[in-house]
Amino acid sequence: MSVRLTTSLSQRLVLTPQLRQRIEMLQMTSLELTDLIQQQLTENPVLEEVATQEEAQELAEKIIDHMASGGDMDSFDAPTAAATSPEVGDASSNGAGTTEAEALVSAESEPDYVAGDSEADFVGSDGEAVGAETTEDAATDATRDAFEEIDFGREFQDYLDPGYKTQEFEYKEDAPTFEQFLTKAPSLSEHLEWQLHMDCADGEVCDAAESVIGNLDEDGRLKATNEEIAAQGGWSEETVEKARAIVMRLEPVGCGARDVRDCLLVQLEVRGETERLATQLIRDHLEALQQHKLPHLSKQIGIDIETLAAELQFIRTLDPFPGRRYSSEEPILISPEIYIEKLEDDTEYVIYFADDGSPRLRISPSYQQMLSQATVTKETRNFIKEKMRSAVDLLRNIEHRRQTIYRVVESIVHRQKAFLDKGVEYIKPMMLKDIAEDIGMHLSTVSRVVNRKYAHTPQGVIELRRFFTEGMLNEEGEEVSTRIIKLKIKKLIEEEDSHNPITDDQVVKILVKDGIKLSRRTVAKYRDQMHIPGSRERRAIV
Repeated sequence: MSVRLTTSLSQRLVLTPQLRQRIEMLQMTSLELTDLIQQQLTENPVLEEVATQEEAQELAEKIIDHMASGGDMDSFDAPTAAATSPEVGDASSNGAGTTEAEALVSAESEPDYVAGDSEADFVGSDGEAVGAETTEDAATDATRDAFEEIDFGREFQDYLDPGYKTQEFEYKEDAPTFEQFLTKAPSLSEHLEWQLHMDCADGEVCDAAESVIGNLDEDGRLKATNEEIAAQGGWSEETVEKARAIVMRLEPVGCGARDVRDCLLVQLEVRGETERLATQLIRDHLEALQQHKLPHLSKQIGIDIETLAAELQFIRTLDPFPGRRYSSEEPILISPEIYIEKLEDDTEYVIYFADDGSPRLRISPSYQQMLSQATVTKETRNFIKEKMRSAVDLLRNIEHRRQTIYRVVESIVHRQKAFLDKGVEYIKPMMLKDIAEDIGMHLSTVSRVVNRKYAHTPQGVIELRRFFTEGMLNEEGEEVSTRIIKLKIKKLIEEEDSHNPITDDQVVKILVKDGIKLSRRTVAKYRDQMHIPGSRERRAIV
């Protein structure tokens, strides 16, 4: 074989950084988008945040008051954040928006630049050139600036000292760190180890107990064998078993058990109920209890049904999964991004975006002016151009995301008006491809838009994906949503006689009368999806 160079022609799809960012932003939630905007504000100096409409209105009122008191705009100190520049979006979007108040403030308060011999001298809002000698005495002004009333010598003497030194303080090595002041719920392992160190005296057993705690899952179960744990620290299996017995009696009781039976028995032991009938039932007849075979169990052990029902009620007070109390799963914060409302005396729904406090962006006018200055170096000019391209792409992608979400929600509202008006019983079958065909977009784009996006509707806060359900044809040829069928099954079970619960076969016959044909297996599948037990488990004995 020989080494040689060859050329080939091929086609492949390459995503540009701009397109990749657009795709990623479509599947972001509003909170994630806010984090991205804050990150871009930090990394890109060309981007700046626009003052909200309330801030601009407040600033405009201050200007009017200042002018009414006899002052002029040269003596008004306005923030430079109100400068004017091209913007993208409107007040309700995540982009930038322009208001009349902002335009007024920017036109009146933008500082001037005076050309000098070598470089521009900055002229501030007070009309005085920085670094130049003033021609007027500030003490003769009719109104005294509050800034001059500050006693710098007394308030900031440490910071105005030419030889600035840090304040002396006593450092303690055992002083608590900042992290120790932060409150958080203890994890299962932290809670168990804290109790272990308070009670365990034998060092070898204590070390083995720490290893047992470290091998617990989120339910508090111990999946590792004694042999595996012993191999981790060189202990004997007897030592590991002693350690496991200690851990199982810590609070919450039952952590370290290998199965449900072991967990419940140790809880009864700690309660002092080892001689109770419940202990015998768990130890010898747990499978029959789980299948709710109380009549068969009553004949087998010679105990009446009422006594068995009372013991079963007591067993239900035990916790088969004690570790779940200290689950580390954080609650998911849901923030509706879209509001769907119907105005008074109006038959159509109005769609608007929530004012979630996301920063509204624009391109800084200062950097635009720098591009037109001859004194700017080529390297600086290229840097500004690169950052401006990145900023423009970000603003365009934000606006594209907003428009895409609006089009998808508008199509959903058009198809699901009955659901929004009357409730979930009137939801219609709808697939992602139906919306994709309506708005002329790809199926994957619609999927990204509806994923993890929530809308505030007359029926509550709903995830956009929940509007999409499969359907089946009834006897009249109309499509019925599977969610409506599940609600019918759930309602039938809720209204049943607890002593004579309805079976899946009976549910099938009732649905047939309503024009819905289902098999018994399908009814059982829908029931399992709603976490509803079978008729035997639902039967009340007493």
